[in-house]
Amino acid sequence: MPDYQLLIFDWDGTLVDSIGRIVEAMHRAADVAGVPRCTDVAVRGIIGLELGVAIRTLYPELDEPLRIETIRRAYSEQYLALETEPSPLFEGVRESLEVFRDQGYRLAVATGKGRKGLHRVLADKGWLDYFDITRCADETASKPDPLMLHEILAHCRVQPERALMVGDSTFDLLMARNAGMDAVAVGFGAQPLSVLRECSPRLAINQFNELRAWLEGRYAQRPAEVSEHVG
Repeated sequence: MPDYQLLIFDWDGTLVDSIGRIVEAMHRAADVAGVPRCTDVAVRGIIGLELGVAIRTLYPELDEPLRIETIRRAYSEQYLALETEPSPLFEGVRESLEVFRDQGYRLAVATGKGRKGLHRVLADKGWLDYFDITRCADETASKPDPLMLHEILAHCRVQPERALMVGDSTFDLLMARNAGMDAVAVGFGAQPLSVLRECSPRLAINQFNELRAWLEGRYAQRPAEVSEHVG
């Protein structure tokens, strides 16, 4: 087990159960913009990307900046309408993060959300000063470019081999690989473990508490059918 100092988390689908709302908001945005709805699977497959990149990935045939901007604005409006009650943290997240802090880990967030959206949800949870640093896709390069991880590492003065990225999409895992970091795949978010496993994460889990058990060396005591150690 490497001696990790820094734990970096994706937000949507990793810490917060918001994937369903993201998918529904993108469907509603398509209706507003007058473009065909993409499948749920297709929308889940772009979660984690910066919003503009995600829209262009879903609709590569659209080369009109105004139409793309219409979808972007409609998505933001529809997501806010769905978030009148903020998406909940996954089971075990709040307790595990508190334990990680008590154990001396540095904590960070690397997300495809925009800064305005992340600030809103952090404020709602009383977490504006909770993490050592947070980086958002609208203030740096979109995943899987490793720039946001490089910025987090530089801020925390931690080497890549002492940091761990935790995420629910291939973009998270590829970003970690591009930054020379280990990664943990979570199978309860945007993409299934069958897809994430192709990125060769150090660990694949189906419940957030399993990350804590693994870091504490209790992983071997977990039932084999619940989670799996990869590599």
